[in-house]
Amino acid sequence: MQNALFQVPEPTNEKILSYAPGTPERAALKHALDELMAQKKDIPMYIGGREVYTDNKIPISPPHDHQHLIGHYSRGNATHVREAIDAALQAKASWEATSWEQRAAIFLKAADLLAGPYRARMNAATMLCQSKNAFQAEIDAVAELADFWRFNVYYMQQIYRDQPRSAPGMWNRMEYRPLEGFVFCITPFNFTSIAGNLPGAPALMGNCCVWKPADSQVYSAQVIMEIYREAGLPDGVINLIYADGPEAGEVVFNHPDFAGLHFTGSTGVFQHLWKTIGENIQLYKSYPRIVGETGGKDYIVIHRSADAQAAATAISRGAFEFQGQKCSAASRIYLSESCYEEVMDKLKSDLAEFKMGSPTDFRNFINAVIDRRAFDKITGYIEKVRVSTDAEIAIGGKYDDSKGYFIQPTVVVTENPQYLTMCEEIFGPVVTVYKFADDRFEETLDVLNHTSPYALTGALFAKDRYVIEQASRKLQHTAGNFYINDKPTGAVVGQQPFGGGRASGTNDKAGSYLNLLRWVSPRTIKETFVPPVDYRYPFMEAK
Repeated sequence: MQNALFQVPEPTNEKILSYAPGTPERAALKHALDELMAQKKDIPMYIGGREVYTDNKIPISPPHDHQHLIGHYSRGNATHVREAIDAALQAKASWEATSWEQRAAIFLKAADLLAGPYRARMNAATMLCQSKNAFQAEIDAVAELADFWRFNVYYMQQIYRDQPRSAPGMWNRMEYRPLEGFVFCITPFNFTSIAGNLPGAPALMGNCCVWKPADSQVYSAQVIMEIYREAGLPDGVINLIYADGPEAGEVVFNHPDFAGLHFTGSTGVFQHLWKTIGENIQLYKSYPRIVGETGGKDYIVIHRSADAQAAATAISRGAFEFQGQKCSAASRIYLSESCYEEVMDKLKSDLAEFKMGSPTDFRNFINAVIDRRAFDKITGYIEKVRVSTDAEIAIGGKYDDSKGYFIQPTVVVTENPQYLTMCEEIFGPVVTVYKFADDRFEETLDVLNHTSPYALTGALFAKDRYVIEQASRKLQHTAGNFYINDKPTGAVVGQQPFGGGRASGTNDKAGSYLNLLRWVSPRTIKETFVPPVDYRYPFMEAK
């Protein structure tokens, strides 16, 4: 019999290992990379605990070496989507009845498995299938995902502790029920941690999920599923499918038990799904929860009082780490004329030292973009700049897809703050710099505010405290995560809960209790100890 009020372990952020020469983690990662490169994995779907293979085998190759085959995955169809929904609904009763501390233990164990025996393999899978260097894989696929799992458990307990007050003679309680139905989770290629968290957060709160990852992230998604299974997650709680998006959506969004969407991806897709859900609203047993983090056109504003070296480093890292394929990556720079030359010179110096190639060579800072489609889109923008009279390429601009999808980090300069690459999301290693006059700083902030429909991340570099206060106030709606004298990337769970507004999403802040609240439906319970036995009230007396 359980009669204790349990206290979960106090979470701390997972330590980021260095992978410096001679370290044991470097040796383990090198070994895991060699091992995976030598294999050809056959990756199944996971439906109700079953490993499901199909005859439709889709090849998997590293983006930095697209002729090298490292495996296949089994493509599913509408039948598999229906089976996944059925498995989720069948598992629901047992899972939502499971004590919260037992659910917590599964995710705490998953975090320790990830940070321990699975660390090298998870990093290697992310490096190979998503072309991330060792550091980018470490901060994403291990540190952030472990943080999500540990901190979410802590936030779950925080939510459950939030109880209403009780007047004399009664006891008021609040239950945080899982949603009535299943949650559909659509995850992107660029962050393994997001892939693990989007189904993990609803599942922790007692929901059962159907999880569809991006095709280009299947390889590392399968490792996440292995960890969930070894941690003891019951069959059917998270069902992993690889299906065509519209085909899956046709089944999911016409199902009466659809209860929620947890999404990270493009703004256009998210808006289309929202519209579809709205058009089908009469089909559902409840109003579905819709949580999404989408695009960004993230900025850095550099005031004349800024430290030029710090600002240049923020651009180098914030715009080009993981080839700019972060929704938080710096994409437009507003640079004061008085420090323009110094910042640009330092930026050119940094980019001249960048090495580009396979992530298996740890000397490389820049790796490949994710696939052919991304390569063509990004290079299309570069070619538009090349023939434009409104902008020019100041640094970089070269690309080569003969072995992998490599694009040189590219800096565009323009005198038009409304130029194409200042406005549209590119999602690649291209950043555009606009120089403004020192005495037009406030006007430039207004231009920034109205240039993009997005509002995900933004950064300000300045030493003048009045300027910091002014810009923070004026730009309050331009970013859900705002950085002062730091790059606009690298949000840490428990420190900077992540999410943006406007066209960037619903701002439900992954990495905080706010996101978990979206996956519960509270029930208030009032218990009266000695109930009244007479309907009459004192005011009804004659005298």
